[in-house]
Amino acid sequence: MSLFKQIPQVSLFFGGARSGKSAMAELYCLNSNLTPNYFATARIEDAEMELRIESHQQSRGKKWHTKETPLDLVKALGTLNNCDVVLIDCLTLWLSNIMFAEADIELEQARLLTAMQNCAAKVVCVSNELGMGLVPETRLGRQFRDAQGVLNQSVAAIATQVVFVAAGLPLILKGNPQGGKNDH
Repeated sequence: MSLFKQIPQVSLFFGGARSGKSAMAELYCLNSNLTPNYFATARIEDAEMELRIESHQQSRGKKWHTKETPLDLVKALGTLNNCDVVLIDCLTLWLSNIMFAEADIELEQARLLTAMQNCAAKVVCVSNELGMGLVPETRLGRQFRDAQGVLNQSVAAIATQVVFVAAGLPLILKGNPQGGKNDH
């Protein structure tokens, strides 16, 4: 599947859990004819997560250069070159890792946005849309939901292409798949 003729500097695929956003972003990267890199932000915290990560690794196969990057995406982005495309999967887990590390969320987000824009490689981000559900019961849950919303808006602002994925179907919110003038 090729949604766009070219991958720009920054692209964002977002949607709900199990919406198909990761699979769509993976195909997008693989169709680019660039060297595919996968920055995985998940941490193994329990047996279920370990099985989930193993399943994802097996489904991707050996085409990808995978790097575990639960916290320092900025440093990892600095290792790439202009023949690369990198899929960051996902910003939601990265944000939760940053929050649990008690890092300065605004500072880390600013550093990440700058690194994405200055990266030699093309950067494709996957993120979850958390703002369409119920208001979380806990203060921490509300803080996380709000921080995720700000992060998604910030990445969407610098991205040339933004795709919302629901039920495995893409809705292009920003960008022109024909490669012409962008009206957004």
